[in-house]
Amino acid sequence: MLHIDDPEIRNLLLEGKFGLEKEGLRVLADASMAHTPNPLPGNSHVSMDFSENQTEINTSTEPSAEGSVRALEAYGRCLQKKLSLQPVREYIWPFSNPPYLDCEEDIPIAQFTGDRAHATAYREYLSARYGRYKMTFSGIHVNYSFSDELLKKEFSHRGGGRSRSFRDSFYLELAEKCAAYGWLLVILTAASPVLDASFYETGIRTRARSGETGEQEIGGRDVFSGMASVRCSELGYWNAFSPVLDYTNIQRYSDSIQSYLDKGLLCAASELYYPVRLKPKGAYSLYALKEGGSDHLELRMFDINPFEESGIDVRDVQFVQLFLVWLASMPRRVLSMSEQVMAVQNFKSAARYDLDTVRIVMPEFRDQAAVSARGAAMYLLDRIIDFYRGLSGEIPDWVPDVLEFERKKVLHPRTRYAARVREQFSGTFLEKGMERAVRLQEECCKGLQDTCCEQLFLI
Repeated sequence: MLHIDDPEIRNLLLEGKFGLEKEGLRVLADASMAHTPNPLPGNSHVSMDFSENQTEINTSTEPSAEGSVRALEAYGRCLQKKLSLQPVREYIWPFSNPPYLDCEEDIPIAQFTGDRAHATAYREYLSARYGRYKMTFSGIHVNYSFSDELLKKEFSHRGGGRSRSFRDSFYLELAEKCAAYGWLLVILTAASPVLDASFYETGIRTRARSGETGEQEIGGRDVFSGMASVRCSELGYWNAFSPVLDYTNIQRYSDSIQSYLDKGLLCAASELYYPVRLKPKGAYSLYALKEGGSDHLELRMFDINPFEESGIDVRDVQFVQLFLVWLASMPRRVLSMSEQVMAVQNFKSAARYDLDTVRIVMPEFRDQAAVSARGAAMYLLDRIIDFYRGLSGEIPDWVPDVLEFERKKVLHPRTRYAARVREQFSGTFLEKGMERAVRLQEECCKGLQDTCCEQLFLI
């Protein structure tokens, strides 16, 4: 719990570092999956995720939300430029839900060689265990760390000791609170209510892939899933069990994940599909976490926003910071085993489209088992708004605007991304999706000089 009564700590509350990761599927003009190799092999900022045709952009660490989004846009524009120059032009599909899927062979496993060959073997394991269709869901991860100056000030309030232990306990406590309340971020950023029916049923669209007709056919049958975010719902990225993690210290936290590997429920720590991940500096592994300690949090629940070039609205990234600062300033929230299981269900419930019929279980409401997702979201947002009002003149002007932006999504359902996507892209999801993909690429490449991309080592 941050000592926000200290003026020096209050002045540092919104000092931190951001990093964004964005996945995206490469497609052809007929909304089918591209089958070409990774167009940027060996690039440090643009790589592959599960499949060869699923790009992943990793930004550098930036000191502001605006800077991280600008970096994501810069790498994204150069990727779009590269795709526009392919022998057969390719595009980035602008949604978290996949386009047309012909069969599992439409989703080729990413090929890594040399000392990274194990990454291909791991993906082959995931393919056998979960099926490739589930792996086509794409999203955005937001990484955030508090400033070293703030942590040093807070450390002095805790009476000294080992700074490494303090940092670990700080992020462990924050991760536990995110597990309890992170479902709010799903409600505010869900943007994938519509699916092409090929996700559920193969062979429903006949196309001439070899170009026999000389025509590009775009067509399919849409499915409204009943979800605002399919990838965050029970249909998306979850394990077959609800994990119970030990937040006592970094060793016990790592061991609690290791226990699922020992039982054969996971083959690697990265297979734990949990929306909140405690990360070390550098490559993620339990060994690195135990040896180097916690460095930042990774929040993994964000859908791609098709209305933004970057795939995410900068105000949502800013709200992540406000949300984490608020959590860090609240008393510790120790979750029991049953509360951790219910926390997973809350994330899945928050992914539903109708916020009034679905329920969120919150211990704060002890007189009732659950409240509507809308009511629970408003309760948390009101508390967050009150918190920043209490800081009065010590917060930047953008803070009230961002809080009101998020509040309106809950108050006015039609302003939510999921509602806007359903309204604008239903009926002809593939066709309208490709129109948006083409427009985004044109906007990204307009006026972009090759030298700009060369400086980013992308082409």
